[in-house]
Amino acid sequence: MSEAEAATAVDVAGKLGFKDGDLVQELGYDDDVDFDFREALEDGVGSELLTEDDQDVVDGVILWWRSGDGDLVDALVDALTSLGVGGVVWLLTPKSGRPGYVAPADVQESAPTAGLHSTSSAGVSKEWAATRLVSRRKQ
Repeated sequence: MSEAEAATAVDVAGKLGFKDGDLVQELGYDDDVDFDFREALEDGVGSELLTEDDQDVVDGVILWWRSGDGDLVDALVDALTSLGVGGVVWLLTPKSGRPGYVAPADVQESAPTAGLHSTSSAGVSKEWAATRLVSRRKQ
């Protein structure tokens, strides 16, 4: 890996709050995902992304979601299954004008029902928007 490639990998992982050694689970994988993003993230955390079949407690979840994939609330609840304390869910949805686009209002409506809230977004892909979701704090 060149220095430029290493910097890109650290940049992608860093933008998402991940570091070398973090375990990240990937859900919603299909042939339309951003493979450059995936590769850079794997390089940044130093391991392959875990699949939905893995049972490890993870530091974060990458959830690829498109309109028509089903119930977003159910998918977000499922994403919490392996998530460790303080972990984060990054919801990746196709950007506006792309096939499978998900309106931000749909995310804002679904997240609280799943016990999550949106805190920020990150530009990590040309085709996909990334929204950071975390568990609501107990009052």
